Amino acid sequence: MKCVAIINPKSGRGFSSKHEERIKKILSEYNYESKIIYTKKRGHATRIIKGLDNDIDLVISMGGDGTFSEVMNGNLKREKPLVISHLPIGTMNDIGHMYGLVSNLYTNLKLILSGEVMDVDVGLINNHAFTYVASYGKFMEIPYETPHELKKRLGWLAYAVEVLKQIFNRIPKYRIEFLVDGEKHSGKYSFIIISNANHIAGVNNFYRDMKLDDSKIEIMLCSLYKKIDIVKAFYNLKTNHLQGVSGVEVYKCSSFQVKFLDKVKPWCVDGEQFKDNVKTYKISILKNIKMRLPKKNLNKLFLNYNNKK
Repeated sequence: MKCVAIINPKSGRGFSSKHEERIKKILSEYNYESKIIYTKKRGHATRIIKGLDNDIDLVISMGGDGTFSEVMNGNLKREKPLVISHLPIGTMNDIGHMYGLVSNLYTNLKLILSGEVMDVDVGLINNHAFTYVASYGKFMEIPYETPHELKKRLGWLAYAVEVLKQIFNRIPKYRIEFLVDGEKHSGKYSFIIISNANHIAGVNNFYRDMKLDDSKIEIMLCSLYKKIDIVKAFYNLKTNHLQGVSGVEVYKCSSFQVKFLDKVKPWCVDGEQFKDNVKTYKISILKNIKMRLPKKNLNKLFLNYNNKK
């Protein structure tokens, strides 16, 4: 079998090439002939996977959530998508936490290789894939605006520093019209979070009933604009079900469309800036994308997993 590891050496606090030999040894133990390719700039991971041969059995993204998003988008542009997986070495690593991965690089690689290939739903925003979250509004730009050197030095605390810098700034509201499975709504909101994940911004069980194969995405719209109310809302996320948080609307749907009635700013998609220069965004689901995942959380993340075994 053949495996290609696409590595972003600048993710998180950096990746040392000293890991190469051990990674190749572990892959060999699982009967994979391996090749390691390092990304050189933003968007490179997308081009790498698009150019791979069809006989590759597994592609492992090694980097942050943004690197995995690039790999996913490149894979979906192939005539024949490959089986992919994600080994996190970034700053926040929300996706890795959701899959049940730990802090050790080599342990995580073994968990992936001894896992299972599953059919996963992938969200699309104007036909651009997001692997776990697309967000808009106040504080949502922090993941891509936080300086890389600060993230390298402080890890996830770098994001907290940027939040503190912005906490005293004005919180705008955005006038929108939106469709939830065709049903019309409108209002003013300070931020929007669209996701197919249960671990977002370091918060575990963000959605307690989220599944990766239910043909649904979760939508959260926040109408709060006072700083103290937003702080209380995020505190409640850790203690209560999201639907019990005042000032927050939650939808679970197969399709979502949002139209901005004012000037549009960039979205944050999987931690990276996404700007499509339009006022209307359509969010949909692409099903049955094959991923190799650790076994640990499969029963929590997939419908009737135990019955399918």
